[in-house]
This record gives sequence, C-alpha cells and structure tokens, in this order.
Amino acid sequence: MNLFHDLLLILIGLAGGTVVGGGFVAFITVLDIVPRLAQVTRTPQMIALYEYSIGLGVLFFTWLDFRSLSLSMPGGFTLIVGLFMGVFVGLLAAALTEVVNVIPIMARRLNLEGYMVYFLLAMALGKVAGSIVEWMFF
Repeated sequence: MNLFHDLLLILIGLAGGTVVGGGFVAFITVLDIVPRLAQVTRTPQMIALYEYSIGLGVLFFTWLDFRSLSLSMPGGFTLIVGLFMGVFVGLLAAALTEVVNVIPIMARRLNLEGYMVYFLLAMALGKVAGSIVEWMFF
C-alpha cells in the first residue's frame, strides 16, 4: 500500500508539473514575451540568454523550493537581487500589457485618453508602494 501511495503521488506530481510547465511555456511562447522584451530593451542579440535565464531560474527555484532551504544573504546582496527581480517582473508585465493592449483599450472605453500619463504613473507608483509595504511588513 505504501509503494502504491508513493507511486500515485509521483504520478500526480509529474502530471501537475507538466500541466503548469506547459501552460507557462505556452504563455511565454504564444504571446512572444521574450522577443518583445528584447525589442523593448533593444537587446535582440540576447534572446537566447533571456530564454536560458528563464528556464534555469525556474528549475533552480523549483529545486530550492523542494529543498526547503533558507538562504541568508547580506542586506546589500539581497537588495541587488531584489532590484533585478523587480526589473525583470516589471519588464515582463510591461511587455505582456503591450502585447495584449490592455491599457489603450481600457483607456478608450473609459474615455481617459487624456489622462494616460497619470494612469501609468499611478500604476507604477502603486506597484512600488505595494512592494515596499510587503517587503517591510510581511
């Protein structure tokens, strides 16, 4: 019974990982996130590096999550890593937003075309404020 239980857990874990990984790859591929990110940052020669970085980052942090390790790093190093992670997530979100044209469509439907600069600034400042609150209090 114990062997059957373990094999069932392995099968469920592999199936779930395959579905989530496939969804992630489809999301990145279908929406052309990586090429658009390279275009926005004017670094098309780095597309392969971006793809490898995403794949290796996913594998490494999945492995780290399974190990339940706690990394203790100096505050300065943590600040730099957090900055790079925030820049990446921000660029990825901006590329996704641009690909699906969420902001222009929403602004047009709400008759807010003249207030786009303020709308984008409010979104950016809200994201920064939310991140700071989470880092400091949670």
